[in-house]
Amino acid sequence: MADLPTHTIVFEILTRLPAKDVGRSKSVCKQWYALLSTQDFVRIHCSRSVVSSNQRVLLIDDLTCSVRPIISNNNDYGPSSIVTFPFHHQNNDVSILSHLNGLLCVCLNHTYELLLWNPTTTAFKRLSTPDSHGFYINNLDAIGLYVDADDDYKVLHIKRRSGVLGVYVYSREVDSWRNIPFITRQEYLSPHFNWSAGTFCGGTLYFTVCECWIGGTNVVICFDVNSEQFKEISFPPVPSNGMVQGVLVNVKNVLHMFASTGMFEMTIDIWTLQGDYWIKVLSCPPIPPISLSLWCDITHYVTNGNWFVMTKLGKLFTIEMDMKPFECFYPVSWFRGFKGAVFMQTIVSPSI
Repeated sequence: MADLPTHTIVFEILTRLPAKDVGRSKSVCKQWYALLSTQDFVRIHCSRSVVSSNQRVLLIDDLTCSVRPIISNNNDYGPSSIVTFPFHHQNNDVSILSHLNGLLCVCLNHTYELLLWNPTTTAFKRLSTPDSHGFYINNLDAIGLYVDADDDYKVLHIKRRSGVLGVYVYSREVDSWRNIPFITRQEYLSPHFNWSAGTFCGGTLYFTVCECWIGGTNVVICFDVNSEQFKEISFPPVPSNGMVQGVLVNVKNVLHMFASTGMFEMTIDIWTLQGDYWIKVLSCPPIPPISLSLWCDITHYVTNGNWFVMTKLGKLFTIEMDMKPFECFYPVSWFRGFKGAVFMQTIVSPSI
């Protein structure tokens, strides 16, 4: 290890290994264990893991939890592998709230507890505390997972309780929660507004806040993760004569919104955020009507030049889009019931 060129070569090779092979390599010798456990190694390995071949889809139903690859040559699910939860649960009552760099922030629905979980390494960390931090209530709370300038993984938890807003940040580095101030319009605290999960992009967490009826108010709330300041920006100017859903996606550190409007046939526009303003980059053909039984399990993915409408059983149909920056697969609609996620296989740990 004292030979710098050799060390550099070994480092470069190991940062390109699949996550599971890195775990096995830790047992080679003490020097490799120490090297593979450094934050620098984890950070660089994670940055090199953002490729479509390293992506997996995790799907949870009442009986099983499975992980499947997305096969790049036909853009469909590959064979599934059954995953055993490393934590206690009841009948797979696990909701996936947010994901970043291979970590999933999940909620145990029977206890409302929040956890950080890496399904590749199986490591997890409970975030709940005796003083009532780290407990999540569906349809009232919002979660965002992010990394700050000091490479500290954090969870932003926005809690709405009886018209009172509380905002808390969990730090992996110090393993504790703290309260931060957030003043917003009183109406956003109402359960009539639906808060999305946070999408991390360019040092900011973004949340869509949408009123739950036709013609309602729609805005985007931004949280600067380093200054810990909030601000509000407008929603893209989409038609309001139907249901509106805006799904935020980070593509190469540029924020995109897939804004869908309509009732039975959905029209979808793709927007990018430049400064505080939205620029339309593509209008997709309307998605054909989909039966209710299929819609309950629907998920959309986008990759190079194609938009795929999927169910948990596989691909339903494809829309050609002529969009080339999407070399990975991105989920562009919410999984119903928070029962799925597209994640990268990494060695990022939920605890220090």
